[in-house]
Amino acid sequence: MTGSEQPPRAQRLRATDLHPQLRRTFRLVPNPPVRRRWTLALMQAGGSSRRPPRVLHGVGHRYVDLADGRGAGVHVFTPAGARTRAAVLWVHGGGMVVGSAAQDHARCVALARDLDVVVVSAEYRLAPGHPYPAPLDDVHAAWTWVLAHADEIGVDPARVAVGGQSAGGGLAAGLVLRVHDEGGPQPAAQWLFCPMLDDRTAADRSHDAVRHYVWNNASNRAGWSAYLGGPPGGDDVPAYAAPARRTDLSGLPPAWVGVGDVDLFHDEDADYARRLSDAGVPCVLDVVPGGPHALESLAADAPVSREYRTRAEDWLAARLGVARPSGEAAAPVA
Repeated sequence: MTGSEQPPRAQRLRATDLHPQLRRTFRLVPNPPVRRRWTLALMQAGGSSRRPPRVLHGVGHRYVDLADGRGAGVHVFTPAGARTRAAVLWVHGGGMVVGSAAQDHARCVALARDLDVVVVSAEYRLAPGHPYPAPLDDVHAAWTWVLAHADEIGVDPARVAVGGQSAGGGLAAGLVLRVHDEGGPQPAAQWLFCPMLDDRTAADRSHDAVRHYVWNNASNRAGWSAYLGGPPGGDDVPAYAAPARRTDLSGLPPAWVGVGDVDLFHDEDADYARRLSDAGVPCVLDVVPGGPHALESLAADAPVSREYRTRAEDWLAARLGVARPSGEAAAPVA
C-alpha cells in the first residue's frame, strides 16, 4: 500500500462475533485513547505503581524498588506458610504505553492462592518516555532479582515461570529470548496471554479495516511506534523487542499461548505458537472462540473466562510441579 492509499473504512466487529457470555461486557468497551500525547500523558499520570492490593486473602505482599524510584520494581505475593515454592514472574499489559502492576494485583493474589506459588509482578517504565530497551531492561532486572533473592523469598530457582498479558506477554517472550541467549538459569515455562509479539501487524494497514474490541490496529500502531521509537515494520527491529522476528526458536522453555479468535493478535500469536512447536518447543495454543483481547481480565467472572484461566493454570501447575486439587477451578480474581 502506498502512502497515498487509504485503508477501507473501518467496520466494528459485530456483537454476534463475540462469545455470547462476553457480549454484554465487550460491546461497549472502547479502545484506550493512546494515540494522542496529551490523553496518553493523563493515563500514565493516573497510574499508581506502588499501590498495594486491596484484598490479600491471606497472601503476603511487599514492594521492592529496583531503580531508586525511577519506575522499576517488583510486587512480591507470597502464600502463607514458610516453605520453598515455585514462582511466576508476571508482567502487566498496556500496549507498552499505559498500565501498571497494580492493575493485576487481584489476578496475582488469586494465582498465588490458586497454585500456592510465589508471584513476582514486575513494574516497568513506559514508552514513549522510555522506549525499547528500557521496559525489557526493567523486566530483566526483575528476573535477575528473583534469582538473586530466591532463598530470601522462598523460591526454587529451577521452577520459575515467566508470564504476562498483551504487552506484558510480549515482554515476557522477549525476556525468555534474552535469557536464553545469555545462558545461565532458564525459565521453567513461558505463559503468554494474548501476547503482543509482532510489530508487523501494526504496520499492515489492512488490519485498520476492523475495529477490534479493546485494542485495534490504530492503537497497536501507536503502541509499537512509541516502544520502538519510530514506525513499526522496519527491517532493523530487534527480536528482543518483537519476539515474532526471531527466526530460531529452538531451545526455548515450554510455552502456553492463549488468545481469542477475534483478537487483533490472534494470527501473530497462533503463528508464534506453531513456530515454537515446529522448532521442537513443547507448546499449547489455546484459542477461545469469540474471545476478544484480554477477555480473562475484562470479563473475569464469565464462565468461558474462568474455564480459560483454569486450563491455563492447569498447564502451568503441571510445568511447575504444583499439586493442584483435582477439578478445582480458577478462583475469582477480585
